[in-house]
Amino acid sequence: MFIRYEVADKVATITLNRPEVANAQNPELLDELDQAWTRAAADEEVSVIVLRGEGKHFSSGHDLRGGGKWPDKITLEMIYTTEARRYLEYSLRWRNVPKPSIAAVQGRCISGGLLLCWPCDLIVASEDALFSDPVVLMGIGGVEYHGHTWELGPRKAKEILFTGRPVTAREAEQVGMVNKVVPREQLDAETSELARHIATMPPFGLRQAKRAVNQTLDIQGFYAAIQSVFDVHQTGHGNALSHTGMPILAHLAEMKEKLK
Repeated sequence: MFIRYEVADKVATITLNRPEVANAQNPELLDELDQAWTRAAADEEVSVIVLRGEGKHFSSGHDLRGGGKWPDKITLEMIYTTEARRYLEYSLRWRNVPKPSIAAVQGRCISGGLLLCWPCDLIVASEDALFSDPVVLMGIGGVEYHGHTWELGPRKAKEILFTGRPVTAREAEQVGMVNKVVPREQLDAETSELARHIATMPPFGLRQAKRAVNQTLDIQGFYAAIQSVFDVHQTGHGNALSHTGMPILAHLAEMKEKLK
């Protein structure tokens, strides 16, 4: 089991539980995570969902080394089909769960890690949290769920993509991507307190408030942009395949090894 699921005080806490690999996402973890979101959405005793990561880091993103079994011959069609389901569709489904959700982020949140925290309605980050998406190094213009422009604004989004450098928790707070920054030792307590407070609000009112904000973003083009940029993302995989025969680069995997 790569996911822990607990319910208390009307709050469902979903914990990524692969700390030995910085909560890197293999297919099993993502499938279990989707099942946990579905379970929380259906439970009438749950009013708020909290997503957190066990250990030093929230998530180092997709598991690039031994986390997924690809056949010897990889095609763009295989990559597209797999990523459409586990990355794009999962993230959009979590975003639209009709209950408030909060991500508690500590340490590194790299590329695929953004697919986990960005669909949440609120983000509480520890002071040591770093958010990054260095996939331009792979010849790809950004991770599959391309929320960058909406979360960071266009210029900051371009900066982190062009340079590959991480955004600090304080920077993320300044541009509105993070709601609150707290000391590392207070992250779980502060997130739990916020979740329990929200859980005292009328569930239907919370549902309607979330729907109003999400629909406003969709009217502005969020949903269509996420879908269209996903197709652009796949051309990056096609480029990588044409040069290397693989959709990933070894040095990115090596970078993640250092986070263990």
